[in-house]
Amino acid sequence: MKMWIWLISIFFGLIVVFLVIVYLLQEKLIFFPEKVPENYQYSFSQPFKEVYLTSPDKARLHALYFIQDNPKGAILYFHGNAGSLRSWGYVAEDLMRYGYNVLIMDYQGFGKSTGKLSQKALFEDAELMYKYLLNYFPEQKLVVFGRSLGTGIAVKVAADNKPGLLLLETPFYNFADVAKAHYSFLPISLLLRYPFRSDKYLPQVSCPVYIFHGTADEIVPYASGLKLANLLNQPGGLITVEGGGHNNLEGFAVYQQALKRILE
Repeated sequence: MKMWIWLISIFFGLIVVFLVIVYLLQEKLIFFPEKVPENYQYSFSQPFKEVYLTSPDKARLHALYFIQDNPKGAILYFHGNAGSLRSWGYVAEDLMRYGYNVLIMDYQGFGKSTGKLSQKALFEDAELMYKYLLNYFPEQKLVVFGRSLGTGIAVKVAADNKPGLLLLETPFYNFADVAKAHYSFLPISLLLRYPFRSDKYLPQVSCPVYIFHGTADEIVPYASGLKLANLLNQPGGLITVEGGGHNNLEGFAVYQQALKRILE
């Protein structure tokens, strides 16, 4: 009997240790940043400048600002949870065809940005980038665009301000909803330090909102995006991409046609 008690105690002790490790190191499961040397020279076909801002917690934030003649506004783009501006910059380049300047940042610890990640820092840094664009355009000329994890940031920015438009590509209802789909055996609600409550903030958004989601999304289930779309109480709607995955929506005509219609 004592042996069984001892084994059970060890078993539950190991579970507790595992959960503590997951709680403390969850950034390793969520974020996959690429660091870029400070002297790295970006090369894109469209004109751009490098922007450096100091965050409220004194981190050095790096962004690329793509500029064109006579823009009709600016797009503030929040990218996904992996990589850096070295690759995400090409997405910004593509968006310029619709007549907008594009500002895209690297989160703390990504690319040339310094600092330590937290949800609070992500929200504060995003707000700083939004205010940067207000130096050049009135709010109604700003489009907030989030992709994947970046949608959780974009929704918060749009809820706290009054941009002209909010675009969400492969968004989630909230981050716990996604995490449960991949780690159903864990007590996600107790462990998660990045809840990204898009379900809480979306009803506070006052501008038109358009959601793009593929039915074959292998990372963020289509059902999660659909739940979020059901919360919309403003003009816009859900653009469903039949057969679309998490990283290939731009390859579908329905996506390109809808984006052109919305932005042009």
